[in-house]
Amino acid sequence: MDHTIVHFEIPANNVEKIKKFYENVFGWKIVQAGGPIEYWIIQTVPTDNKGMILRPGVNGGMYKRQIPEGKSINYYSVESITDFLEKIVKLGGKIIQPKQEVPEVGWIAAAEDPEGNAFALIEPLKV
Repeated sequence: MDHTIVHFEIPANNVEKIKKFYENVFGWKIVQAGGPIEYWIIQTVPTDNKGMILRPGVNGGMYKRQIPEGKSINYYSVESITDFLEKIVKLGGKIIQPKQEVPEVGWIAAAEDPEGNAFALIEPLKV
């Protein structure tokens, strides 16, 4: 597995304003997802009816900012979040969001490198 960026998220104080900004700057398609939390899907490249990208690119999401210092974050695909979190801590990083399940997606967690740069991990469901 390549450990590459597979998803990104953008927090927004005013989701509608930021949605319009990115739609007009880049021509992205941004639609509200169904479900219990307010979340918007950002399509930088087209997807099929299962949400799989049809050509190279990275899609993402947007949500209402929960904490004032919340920043955009990139998600890297990994085989085992547990193994990677252990490696991150061993190499001087810090876990900032423990492993948690995302139904029908897989597992996610967030960490910081030794200089405080945040990033996230995603362990996709095995099909």
